[in-house]
Amino acid sequence: MAKKKIFSSFGILPKEEMLEVKPNFKQLQIGIPKESSFQENRVSLTPDSVGLLIANGHSVIIEKGAGEASNFLDKEYTDKGAELAYSKEEVFKANFILKIEPPTKEELKLMQNGQELISAVQMSTQTSDYFKTLIKKNITAFGFEFIKDQQNKLPIVRSMSEIAGNTAILIAGEYLSNTNKGKGLMLGGISGLKPTSVVVIGAGTVGEYACCTSLGLGASVIVFDDSVTKLRRLQNNINHRVSTSTLQPKALGKALKRADVVIAALQVGNGKVPCIVSEEMVSKMKKGSVVVDVSIDQGGCFETSEVTSHKNPTFIKHGVVHYCVPNIASRVSRTASMAISNILTPILLRISEEGGLENTIRKHECLRNGVYTFHGNLTNEVLSKNFNIPFVDLDLIMAER
Repeated sequence: MAKKKIFSSFGILPKEEMLEVKPNFKQLQIGIPKESSFQENRVSLTPDSVGLLIANGHSVIIEKGAGEASNFLDKEYTDKGAELAYSKEEVFKANFILKIEPPTKEELKLMQNGQELISAVQMSTQTSDYFKTLIKKNITAFGFEFIKDQQNKLPIVRSMSEIAGNTAILIAGEYLSNTNKGKGLMLGGISGLKPTSVVVIGAGTVGEYACCTSLGLGASVIVFDDSVTKLRRLQNNINHRVSTSTLQPKALGKALKRADVVIAALQVGNGKVPCIVSEEMVSKMKKGSVVVDVSIDQGGCFETSEVTSHKNPTFIKHGVVHYCVPNIASRVSRTASMAISNILTPILLRISEEGGLENTIRKHECLRNGVYTFHGNLTNEVLSKNFNIPFVDLDLIMAER
C-alpha cells in the first residue's frame, strides 16, 4: 500500500529567523563635579575607569581638583582623555552627572531638564524640596542606597560597610596605643597574654568585617544584635565560632565593663538608630577604652556620642575615648573611590550598550530598583512615605512607554 503523502511540495516553506536587533550604541557625556559636602573626600570615577569609558567612545568632563582628596591628580585624568573643567557650570552641562553626595542646593540650580544623575540619597538628612526639584526638572536619578546586583544585594552600600568595619578596628588600635595618648595596648593578642576584648554591637556587614579584622589580629570578640538570624548568618559568613548574644541590657552591660574596644555598628534601613548604650553604662567602662560609633551617621547608638570631624575626631567622656566621625569610608578615600568606581563603570557601559537609560532599566530589574525619580515622578515607595510625595510605580510607567 502506497504511503499517504502528508505534505505537498509547498506544505513546508522556510521562514526568516527572527533575531533581536541590538539597540544603537549611545554615547554618554559624563560630568564629575568636585564634592563640596562636609568631610567628603571620595570621587565617583578613578582615572583608570575614565580611560576605559573614553576607550569605549564616551566623553568625560571633570571639575579641576575633583580627585585631589583621594590623591588622584588632574593630570592623571587628562592623560586618560578626560576634559578638565574650571567651573561647576561646565560640568553640569553634561547629560549624565556622577556624584558621591547628593547635589547641593546650588548644584541643583545648575542641573538641566532631563539630565541623569547617580549619587547617594542620604535619606536621613534630606528634605522634600530636594526630590521636588528633581521631579520638576524631569531628572532621572539613581540612588547608591537602592542599586542592586544580580544577587539582589546592594553592592555600593556593602562595599562602604566593608570598608567601615575594617577601618573602625584599625582606628581603635590607633587610639589604644601610646601614639595617641592611649593605654598603650596592642589590639590583638600574643602568646602568654590575655587578648584585647572587643565588643561589636550590630551583626550587619559593618559588624561582620569588624569582627573578622578583630579575630585576625587575635582579639577576643563578642557580637550583640537583636536578631538571632543575623547573628547566625555572621557566624556562618566568618566561618569561626564567636561569642554572640541578643541585646539584653544585663549581658551588654557586663561585656562593656570588660571591653577595651567597642564598635557600634547598628544600622537601620530608614531613620535613626535606637540608643542602646546609656551614659550610665559608659561610666562603668574601663578608663582608656575606645568607642568607635559607626552608627553616628544615623544618630549613634551611644547616649554619649556627639558628631566629630576628621580634623578633631575624638573626645573623652567618663574616661572613655569616643570616635564619632560620620562617613568613615571617606577616611580611606582612595580605597573607597576605587570600590565605587569599579561598581559604577560596568553600569555605565551597560547603559550605553543597551542604547540608553530607558532601555536599560526596562531590561534589568536590579538597576530599575535604583531609580527613585523618573520623568517627573517619584518612583520609590519608601521615599514617598517618608517625604509625603505622591508615588508612581516605575513598572507601570515603563509599561505605558
